[in-house]
Amino acid sequence: MKRYVVGGAVRDELLGLAVSDRDYVVVGATPEAMTALGYRPVGRDFPVFLHPQTHEEHALARTERKTARGYRGFEVHAAPDVTLEEDLARRDLTINAMARDEDGTLIDPFGGKADLQAGVLRHVSPAFVEDPVRILRVARFAARFGFAVAAETLALMRAMVAAGEVDALVPERVWQELARGLEERAPRRMFDVLADCGALPRVLPGWDAIDAARALRALDAAAADQAPLPLRWAALFAGVDASAAEVASARLRASAECRELAVLAAAQRAAFDAAATPPALLEVLQACDAFRRPERFADWLRVCGYDGGSAASADRLEQARRAAASVDAGAVAQRHPRDVPGAIRRARIAAIAAAPAPT
Repeated sequence: MKRYVVGGAVRDELLGLAVSDRDYVVVGATPEAMTALGYRPVGRDFPVFLHPQTHEEHALARTERKTARGYRGFEVHAAPDVTLEEDLARRDLTINAMARDEDGTLIDPFGGKADLQAGVLRHVSPAFVEDPVRILRVARFAARFGFAVAAETLALMRAMVAAGEVDALVPERVWQELARGLEERAPRRMFDVLADCGALPRVLPGWDAIDAARALRALDAAAADQAPLPLRWAALFAGVDASAAEVASARLRASAECRELAVLAAAQRAAFDAAATPPALLEVLQACDAFRRPERFADWLRVCGYDGGSAASADRLEQARRAAASVDAGAVAQRHPRDVPGAIRRARIAAIAAAPAPT
């Protein structure tokens, strides 16, 4: 029985990046032997165990055989006779198919180190085509590292799209990968790769109706600002038809925070620059639910800025929000019990009009 550090930990170490989690492959062991040593089984689809002290994942060496369409259609074989190289051969990219043994020796049967040095994402074997999630992973790694996709790998990805493999992906898995890619340092690269292989309109509903150049410019600005995921997602939809943001978010099962901000950015982007009079400013504040949700309103202001909205417009809207929020609605209601909504509205408009211009 031997264990090896594999995958991302080896890759990131070679890149000089911090390694926080290590995954291990165990060769020559059985599930019974692992449990006898105190490892706790946690794998549902294949034998994975947690180390009794470190709780790091240890998976038995395995091979996989495609049995059905989609990313779940695999038959897994884990046995003591499966070699490390056989286990590495089932992985997606050469940069993820390296290992280190317990004395630190690098095991690199598919040239992953050379591809790391060259900045290339290359598939390990023709079995790459058997798992459509790998298309999303390649795009995500391009966004993380800025690497180019090898021509032969891109050709396989295009063939997978043409064969309808990506259509078998469940929305939750697509969102999981897209969300992780959006949070990378260069998320545009993910969209470039998905577009190059033809997968983008298949995995992102309604993308064909979006001005891609505008959306990606806004995404670039959000990434440069190190914005969190909801703002990056919303930046893609600023100014488009609100139904597109709603449909894409719903079909991908995006989080409520992502969906709500994207719909708001789509529906109210034009008002960001257009609102100038106190009544118009108050209308925007109410449409954005700015008094009950000032944090989301602030996020909306940032998203509009990523889409080219002016800082002056953002300052004007925030100044209007503070002025209108200073109105004591309860006191106004007591003075005007027969017209509470109208009285509060007039008081807020007056407060906005009286507020000094932002500097």
